[in-house]
Amino acid sequence: MTVSQEKGPEEPQMPRGRPVEKLLVVVMGVSGCGKSTLGAHIASALALPFIDADDLHPLENVEKMSRGEPLTDDDRAPWLERVRDAAAAAAAHISADRASSTVVACSALKRAYREVLRCGPLRAVFVHPHGARDVLLSRMSARKNHFMKEGMLDSQIKTLEDPTGEDDVVRVPVEAGMTEQVQISLKGLEDLGVIRRM
Repeated sequence: MTVSQEKGPEEPQMPRGRPVEKLLVVVMGVSGCGKSTLGAHIASALALPFIDADDLHPLENVEKMSRGEPLTDDDRAPWLERVRDAAAAAAAHISADRASSTVVACSALKRAYREVLRCGPLRAVFVHPHGARDVLLSRMSARKNHFMKEGMLDSQIKTLEDPTGEDDVVRVPVEAGMTEQVQISLKGLEDLGVIRRM
């Protein structure tokens, strides 16, 4: 006897694209906005390397954040340069038939921090997933084994200098599903003229 299995609704296919110039795509924002997850999906959609800037923090920064202490500008300066340089190094290993580019998840809360990332050899464009505090707090509470403590969210929200109005910024609502967030991100990057949809 053959038993037929009904298939549930298929997941929508992730969109695809390709950079048309050398890019540093920075998925930025406060803790809990999903920048690492979205960044990894954008990197997959564009077939690019992905770097989580949290992995590049020196031990002193990680220990400080683990104690619930916000980082100072002096703490962040060498880290941001390290992120920018690591992105450029990763992009340099892209095959010659594609634009050398990298996707990075990095808080980049202040305009001055974003300017550090803009000063490298790659054109920096920013994707900013944003949402209400209660949504962000709920997301943070669900995470396990992350050094960022829930109490630091308010500090990050206070520190955030909204990038709206700056050049090369795409805003993405965190309430949207991941496929939709990727679609919005790629559409925004396409509108900036830095990628071509496939």
